[in-house]
Amino acid sequence: MIDNCATDLETLGRDVEQLKKYTKLPYPRISYDEAIEILQKNDFDVKWGADFGSPEETFLADQFEQPVFVMNYPKAIKPFYMKPHPTRDDVVICADLLAPEGYGEIIGGSERAVDYDYLLDQVKQAGLDPEEYSWYLDLRKYGSVPHSGFGLGLERAITWITGEDHVREAIPFPRLLNRIYP
Repeated sequence: MIDNCATDLETLGRDVEQLKKYTKLPYPRISYDEAIEILQKNDFDVKWGADFGSPEETFLADQFEQPVFVMNYPKAIKPFYMKPHPTRDDVVICADLLAPEGYGEIIGGSERAVDYDYLLDQVKQAGLDPEEYSWYLDLRKYGSVPHSGFGLGLERAITWITGEDHVREAIPFPRLLNRIYP
């Protein structure tokens, strides 16, 4: 974007020099545990096991010069298909990328569980009907390979990169008060 679209970004009012600060890799990484400590030390009323909202994500991102990965969230607040951490029963192998400047989470990803019995147990513990997830469980029934996945919030990423004030500015047909359908 900086190399090929600097003029476009400047037209949108984006400070390209600010974006250049984010090109230094790798991005910092902290654990969910460390994130909770940082928040609690700064008077956030958040307990271990809670998910982060916009104020928490913004504060955490503001503690770093670049986007920051928060890793290994509690199992209880993440989907059943995430792989458990190898040394801890209470967290899963996952990460969220928090963008600076108040834009929050732009990427969420995890390693996926591949053990059929574990997944079946997680489906049941989540109160889900195993029959409705039989197609997914069948993918693991006879073995699987280690794999991961992530979701990029495209509109969120565009909002951050372009410096827009609201995510609706990056959505082709946003829902608005007077318009629910495109």
